[in-house]
Amino acid sequence: MDRNDVRIVEVGPRDGLQNIEDFIATEHKIAFIKKLVDAGCRHIEVTSFVRPDLVPQMRDAQVVCEALLTYPPAHYSALVANGVGLVRALASGVKEIAIVAAASDTFSVRNIRQSIDESIEAYRGIVACALRSDMVVRGYVSTAWWCPYEGRVDPQKVLDVATALFDLGVYEVSLADTIGKASPDEVSQLLDVVLARHGTSCFALHMHDTDGNALANIERGYALGIRTFDSSAGGLGGCPFANVSVGNVATEDVVDCFAKSNITTGIDIAKLVKASRYMEAVLGHELPSRYLRSLK
Repeated sequence: MDRNDVRIVEVGPRDGLQNIEDFIATEHKIAFIKKLVDAGCRHIEVTSFVRPDLVPQMRDAQVVCEALLTYPPAHYSALVANGVGLVRALASGVKEIAIVAAASDTFSVRNIRQSIDESIEAYRGIVACALRSDMVVRGYVSTAWWCPYEGRVDPQKVLDVATALFDLGVYEVSLADTIGKASPDEVSQLLDVVLARHGTSCFALHMHDTDGNALANIERGYALGIRTFDSSAGGLGGCPFANVSVGNVATEDVVDCFAKSNITTGIDIAKLVKASRYMEAVLGHELPSRYLRSLK
């Protein structure tokens, strides 16, 4: 990848669908993912191995992963919350897992009923087992800028959590604007802190668009050297444990934004639109992507 190109991690099949109440048929999820692959998405978070009673939309995680084992050339990953989830992920054949640690203790307790330190300790054995099993592990720091309970989060706390995740063995940490309140200046403030300790290649940005700043935040991150960005086809989804979150930044909007600056993502936006239109038909309503709406 050229140093000016960007890597998009498509999170729509997991983060985009996880909080939809009505269960989406497994075959529709698999078809959606395959359409994303056909559009050029090469890094896709396809599902999560979590408790079905808490996130019932993801109860078919193993079937989804198994169906994709023979569908190259994308790199598939899945979120894992605990040891039981890791066992299920290993059985599914997926080669990459992701783990999430919050930068806010209150959010961590309300989300997973563990403090930050307790969650990091719980992940220690999970990551070690995954690495021994020839998996790679990606990390998220949620509430990296704002918490719905504690307000503005201290960048030093984010650095501490990210460093703890790197010490466990994750290859990359995605900094998540969980409730979508970060501004470009706040993105700069946080990146100044974390990049003073770790390199730009270690981080990704996962922006939500609640306040309409996601694209500006991504552009600021790019200007500061970040080259990996999470996004969701059509703008699907948001965090099910943060009620004020509107949704992820739309992959179409990100691809279009970079294309206007002649920055390559490797994604065919016309085929990506077809994938999002497919999911609109499945869900029975329009998706919030600005680019999709501009085509009406």
